[in-house]
Amino acid sequence: MENIKLNFEIKINNLKEFIRVLIPELIDEKITIMEKRCDEFLELELEAAGKKIMFSYENHLDRLEDQRIVMSKVGLLKLMDKKYPWGGLIGVRPTKLVRRFLNLSYTYEEIEKLMCGLYLVTPKKVKLLIDVVKKEMKFLNRDHINMYIGIPYCPTKCRYCSFASYEMKGKIGKYYNEFVETLLEEISLTGEFLKGTSNSIESLYIGGGTPSILTEIDMERVLKAIKNNINLTDLKEFTLEAGRVDTLTLKKLDIMKSYGVERISLNPQTFNLKTLEKMNRPLDRDKFDEMFNYAKKIGLIINMDLILGLPGETTEDILYTLEELKKYPAENLTTHVLALKKASVLFKDVQTSISLDYEKIERKLYEVTEGKKMKPYYMYRQKNSLECGENMGFAVEGTESIFNIEMIEENQSTLGLGGGAITKSVVAESLTVDKIKRIVSPKEPIAYVKQMKERLPKKLELFK
Repeated sequence: MENIKLNFEIKINNLKEFIRVLIPELIDEKITIMEKRCDEFLELELEAAGKKIMFSYENHLDRLEDQRIVMSKVGLLKLMDKKYPWGGLIGVRPTKLVRRFLNLSYTYEEIEKLMCGLYLVTPKKVKLLIDVVKKEMKFLNRDHINMYIGIPYCPTKCRYCSFASYEMKGKIGKYYNEFVETLLEEISLTGEFLKGTSNSIESLYIGGGTPSILTEIDMERVLKAIKNNINLTDLKEFTLEAGRVDTLTLKKLDIMKSYGVERISLNPQTFNLKTLEKMNRPLDRDKFDEMFNYAKKIGLIINMDLILGLPGETTEDILYTLEELKKYPAENLTTHVLALKKASVLFKDVQTSISLDYEKIERKLYEVTEGKKMKPYYMYRQKNSLECGENMGFAVEGTESIFNIEMIEENQSTLGLGGGAITKSVVAESLTVDKIKRIVSPKEPIAYVKQMKERLPKKLELFK
């Protein structure tokens, strides 16, 4: 796309990616963007596909250094008469943009004006953004770190999944015992290192994969290793993913509770059993109810995940799932708009999708969450979602997941152990810019086993 002519400097690849995602009909068109004025107002003239417009907005270059590229993107949307709920935003974390504005001393009222007028975000989405940010600001804490432990095994590989996940019955399953032993060693070495530092762990999350696939004996060994080696004095939250009820037993739930796990995820994704069979994720509804009820009985906070837009599902199918949700007194709910990831089987298989009435689905979703006294508390977006929507976290007041908030906002450093875990160091460079370093542990269990001792010192170096 060497067809863009400008009389000012911007990151051209950033603009090209925006065009690819939101205005693909302009990919091969000649585009001219000229700055015509830069005083109290910044004014651009945009021309493409036989159309021409002028786009003018108050000059904020003293605080918004990227105003020219923002106006270039939004101006092209205006030129082509494109209207999206999220306007010119294609980033994964729009809430970070709001927090950036706050750090630049904009008021919420000024931010609302900017988001609507400069970014073309609809008032409804702007209100959602600001409400979520106001909620998140109560929890964000740069003075602590969080810990993530990855268990990259599952009973089956869901067809939509792109995460580090290997079937226990597959050829990678034979490395399970070695993986567990290596994880126990990594926990011990990490705990020894942390004793000599000032790092305080605020939240601990065991994910995957499906961590509850650990045997009862191994689950106790892992949780005991954490308790005996990691200083959890400042811990506010301990979560273990138990998304697949076919991996759960009552004893496993008791073991979790006895070692301090406070919250789990039980993730139906949909209550349409035929859909789950097609997704290679069968669900025994009776066992789901049994595990849910017992987890509630012993006092665990429960999150449930749903995916909106699974192949073959109609609007009515999704409304049925949301209605069924009313039966379960979960404290947290996370809804995902299906995104086709290149690493998933569905990316290769799905050619067409059923058109869904997202307005109707959204009305039902908010009817259900409001009935449960849940409010939005974190959100993120994905470029490859089937609709230009967002993934939402809802929670009953006082049960919000600190880990989810910190991870989505990239506000807190993460020490990642286990398979596929991402270690992330977050250090502020300025009021609006963080320097983020990432080290990714091998996803494959055998690679993790062989490389753990070599990679661990590099991760720990970030926390000295």
